[in-house]
Amino acid sequence: MKLIHQIKTEENLLINTVKNTLQLAKQTTNCSIEVFIKKTIGINVNVRNNIVENIEFNSDGALFITVYNKFAKGSVSSTDFSANSIKKMLEIAVDISKNSSSDFFVGLPDLKSLCFHAKDLNLFHPSELNIKNGIDFASIVEKEAFKFDKRIVNSEGSFFSNHITINVFGNSLGMLEKYKSTLYSAYNCMIAKEKNSMQRDFYYSTARKIENLEKPDILGKKTAQRVIARLFPKKINTMKASIIFSREISANFFSHLITAISGDNVYRKSTFLLHDLQKRIFPTWLNILENPHIQQGLGSKPFDNEGVTTSVKYIVENGILKTWLLNSYNARKLGLISTGNSGGIYNWLISHKNISFQNLLENMNIGLLVTELMGQGVDIVSGNYSQGVMGFWVENGKIQYPVNEITISGNLRNMWCNILSISNDIDIRNNIQCGSILISEMQISGN
Repeated sequence: MKLIHQIKTEENLLINTVKNTLQLAKQTTNCSIEVFIKKTIGINVNVRNNIVENIEFNSDGALFITVYNKFAKGSVSSTDFSANSIKKMLEIAVDISKNSSSDFFVGLPDLKSLCFHAKDLNLFHPSELNIKNGIDFASIVEKEAFKFDKRIVNSEGSFFSNHITINVFGNSLGMLEKYKSTLYSAYNCMIAKEKNSMQRDFYYSTARKIENLEKPDILGKKTAQRVIARLFPKKINTMKASIIFSREISANFFSHLITAISGDNVYRKSTFLLHDLQKRIFPTWLNILENPHIQQGLGSKPFDNEGVTTSVKYIVENGILKTWLLNSYNARKLGLISTGNSGGIYNWLISHKNISFQNLLENMNIGLLVTELMGQGVDIVSGNYSQGVMGFWVENGKIQYPVNEITISGNLRNMWCNILSISNDIDIRNNIQCGSILISEMQISGN
């Protein structure tokens, strides 16, 4: 494949750039240094109402240099990888460090924590960057959505993307590692109308291998089904009732835990979980396993943004919070060691009760199924939670009608403890992989 040769050539160029930067820094400065290059190549196609609205070809790269001058830090970045540019970047980074406040906790990670042999996680599955195939894929998705029901009256767009990313990282402790990945995505958003009711909804698919994307006709039908189901929403009265967060938004629900246990918030004492390490914050049956090494995983990485080796670990075990999420800096601030989470999390696997979504509805019997969240009403310092939602009202374990103009509220501590069950309809399209979540009771504000 011509593309494979092109990527290999690009990869060698990036590796040499990192090597040369480290060598130049060794010759011209007395500083510790880390160098990171990320290069992304790919296409984006946007089709709307069977008209190609946008075609993009991306070839974007950035070089990041961080120097540690005693206990001061200087960071710079550039899209220019030339020798002159790199020399100027090093000079600027050193100047920044000389004019920065000293901080005893800054510096390269501990040598023993670094990744000197990156695991092959099977993330790289390239296919030719074919614009025509991308247009065909996006067009079929949209056509199938229109065909599904005459009430589908318009499209907000059908998208297809194919991207290849090369990551190369090195530092003055002798680390020089790389990994490549591919990511394919498809997205469709449609509008339905009947009488005086008009609604929109979307569906998407993402995968490391193009053949693992949802087939375009299936993706289009799923979008259509979702938007048709939303027609003629009703309002409901203010009350307290059981809540189900659907699989599509369960990742968002658990994302607040990421913020609450991040090292920066912990050492700044700006999280409501400050005193909850090694304490129970979820039901005893609930576990959260982080596995960065899943083959073809959307959240898989052999090392973090500092070059620290990623590891398999429990975030929550039997309901008990087992760890903070730490990089080298905030780990030192807390007197701990890095957990390899500089830059985020990797493949959180949320345990479930091995019951179907239908079983979950039956277990709830009466309550609100939430399928879309709106707003940013979460306070990590207090744990208070308030968000606008859309969804469906459930009675006798069955979906009755769509609802909107609703706000749900509570406190994350109570919400986590009040999780009754999680179904096995796991959404694998996110770093956080979880089924639908049943919570015993929350405040619902409606009419």
